[in-house]
Amino acid sequence: MSNSFMGDGFGGRRGGGGEGWPGSVVWDAMEQLRGQFDRKVGTRMGRGDVRAAVLALLAEKPMHGYQIIHEIEERSGGAWKPSPGSVYPTLQLLADEGIIGAEESNGRKTYSLTDEGRRVADAAADQAAPWEAQSVRDSGRATALPKAGIDLAQAAAQVGRSGNPEQVKQAVAVLDEARRKLYSILAQD
Repeated sequence: MSNSFMGDGFGGRRGGGGEGWPGSVVWDAMEQLRGQFDRKVGTRMGRGDVRAAVLALLAEKPMHGYQIIHEIEERSGGAWKPSPGSVYPTLQLLADEGIIGAEESNGRKTYSLTDEGRRVADAAADQAAPWEAQSVRDSGRATALPKAGIDLAQAAAQVGRSGNPEQVKQAVAVLDEARRKLYSILAQD
């Protein structure tokens, strides 16, 4: 392959691509999907929500920080993935308040509720977990399709950059079939 695919990924001009080459269309579609995804992803939860989520999870079992992040993402269907920059300060604050304790093992801190933390978690047990909030559930459904579209567009772009003419032809056929199937979903009763 030549360096003509360097730069913005699809030839010299943004959105232009090579003459007759479908890469510019793929690039534009990927940017459009990315724009939709960026607008919908990242349901921002309040600091209290991170705290409530951490307490709810630690009420179930001791965990380390990345387990907590992963569990929140799993339980929200991918709609909410708090950053380490929000989870770890929350863990430190809870530890400072005596609500959780940390035990280090194999270079990892595992956090668990103290007796005081258990009382706090029990008092909040009747409230829905933050990842069960309607806005989080709606966001999860709204982000799955754009994310899948971005993943597909990225794969198509990779075939466009690295594939030979026969592979590009096969990829176009796959994408055409996927488009037809998507429209058939809308045509169903």
